[in-house]
Amino acid sequence: MSVTIESVLAKYLPAECVRECASWIVHKNIHLRITGMRASKLGDYRPHPTGNGHQITVNHDLNPFAFLITFTHEVAHLVCYERYGHRHEPHGREWKHHFRELLLPFLDRGIFPPELAQFVYAYLRDPGASSCSDPGLMRALRKHDERGNDTIVHLEDLPEGSRFKLAGERSRLRFEKGPRLRSRFRCFETDSGREYLVSAIAEVLPLQEAPPAASATS
Repeated sequence: MSVTIESVLAKYLPAECVRECASWIVHKNIHLRITGMRASKLGDYRPHPTGNGHQITVNHDLNPFAFLITFTHEVAHLVCYERYGHRHEPHGREWKHHFRELLLPFLDRGIFPPELAQFVYAYLRDPGASSCSDPGLMRALRKHDERGNDTIVHLEDLPEGSRFKLAGERSRLRFEKGPRLRSRFRCFETDSGREYLVSAIAEVLPLQEAPPAASATS
């Protein structure tokens, strides 16, 4: 049995927009890759490395509304690349225009629940590089996540120096929270020391560090 684009998208998107998003993939020659959870981004766009079409990745763990916003965000980058090449700012005037143009029809058709739609409309007045940059929108989106873990907290609620892992993260990566930089925190992967910028309202699982072993005395 063959797997269709629409049947794959139906696992991640609101049902009402699956056909249109599938049409984008076909007509714009998009290679869509669903990835694991990433600490630093929800999705990304780049011309396909083979030179044949475009590549978009989106994190697998997003709820349907967050997935739709992220996928549309990346398609707007694709449109900008087709029209302007590299002659535009990544999240500048051109990208904002095309992102609004692509996402507003979904809003106007009532695909987003009213309590969420008001935050999406507000975000679209001046959209940023990530929906994570808008705390109101991010919190509204989080209400539609499937969660059942009372130990999950927001990164901003942990004191600096705390160790944590990202909620929903399947890997064994552990992080230490560093200083705040506007809407994100500098965080450091504890084994490698690699730096990540993590949203202040990212959902995390605090880690209880084991106390050091007592040394024997003679």
